[in-house]
Amino acid sequence: MAIIVAHDKRRQEILQKSLDVFIEEGYEDATFQKIADRCGITRTTLYIYFKNKHEIFLESIKELLSELEISLTDVIKDKSKNAETTLRQILRTIITRCGENPKLFSVLLNYLMQLKKSGADTNSRVRRRVIRVHHLLVTIIIQGIRAGDFKDGNVRIMEESLYALIEAAIFRIAVLGQNNLASIQESLERTVDSFLA
Repeated sequence: MAIIVAHDKRRQEILQKSLDVFIEEGYEDATFQKIADRCGITRTTLYIYFKNKHEIFLESIKELLSELEISLTDVIKDKSKNAETTLRQILRTIITRCGENPKLFSVLLNYLMQLKKSGADTNSRVRRRVIRVHHLLVTIIIQGIRAGDFKDGNVRIMEESLYALIEAAIFRIAVLGQNNLASIQESLERTVDSFLA
């Protein structure tokens, strides 16, 4: 009797388990064999789902960012909150998720440094992955200005101020190994305070 395999479910399981391998081993030391072993499958079976380790890594990161995006979208959909409250909740969600994945950001940073050494345009790669976060921040700021919650100001500069603090949080997590993000959260809160009308 043939065994029925739910390919989408198996693919998701591979992505989740491979992320653990990347976090534990680092991008360089994670191998196709280690990922297959963690998933309890053979390398041949793993090749059915993915061409190489690079593809698995990128899909894992995409999956993680999609989960974050869903969380952020859920916050925005709640129309009972004004723009200020929504923005504060969005920022808390982002910082909390960053704090929950310290090793992942270290792996990402190492990966980006390797890409940079090879001559790749790391800025455009990162921007493509976080463009939706930028868009969500801009949307909330514009809504807040229109509703009178925020001062009428330069939306791009307001958004870049918030995003720079988010990047600082990621740097503190990945490079400095800081897990207390209270000062970053406080900086974000004060920045939002400066937007208030």
